[in-house]
Amino acid sequence: MKCAVIGGTGLIGSKVVGKLNAAGHEAVPHAQSTGVDVIGGQGLDEAMTEADVVVNLTNSPTFDEASAAFFRTSMDNLLAAARRGGAGHFVILSIVGADQVPELDYYRAKVLQENILAAGPIPYSIVRATQFMEFMDAVLSWTTEGDTVRLPATPVQPIAAEDVADAVAEAAAGAPLNGVRNVAGPEVFPLDELGRTTLSRRGDRRTVVTDPTAGMFALVKGDVLTDRHARLAPTRYTDWLS
Repeated sequence: MKCAVIGGTGLIGSKVVGKLNAAGHEAVPHAQSTGVDVIGGQGLDEAMTEADVVVNLTNSPTFDEASAAFFRTSMDNLLAAARRGGAGHFVILSIVGADQVPELDYYRAKVLQENILAAGPIPYSIVRATQFMEFMDAVLSWTTEGDTVRLPATPVQPIAAEDVADAVAEAAAGAPLNGVRNVAGPEVFPLDELGRTTLSRRGDRRTVVTDPTAGMFALVKGDVLTDRHARLAPTRYTDWLS
């Protein structure tokens, strides 16, 4: 099976390419660096040539209201090229709970991406994952002032990028879901507690202060970024930190 992995040189994409190739498939990575432009459309038809499956792991360069335009244009271009190329399965990666946080521009944009795919002409699979463990450093940096980090106690269920890639590769190699599969890390933490654990294990002297108004996750009301019915990945956060 030939797979065109768009965004195939990134954190998740490079892992997905490796896993699919190791399983005996032909996975080809495509990105701006290989001459594929999902906004301008350059290189898309060539990337889709004889591809049985298209895996789209590209991401908006911003998390603000401009992200919606990115996902709309990129999905329109990719779906059109995939249809011309005869692909029979289209896979994207989204976020658990994205449809429950309309206050966040980026989450609304991801829901838009899902809806465009579901309404499109190609059988599809949507893999929704919880927050990546690899993003914790960025979360800490967003609300750091001097030696203080302000974080809300929002529940999160972090998942390792390696486990996300496993789920995406499995979906790509399987029959189209024509729906959503949720994957999550094995443990739920309040975000402020997760911040303290991260800093302590790394010998970082910053102090976490619980602040329900701090950062992007302050907009999340209730336990919506976790999914008790999701498929649970094996990697625990402290093991990943080690």
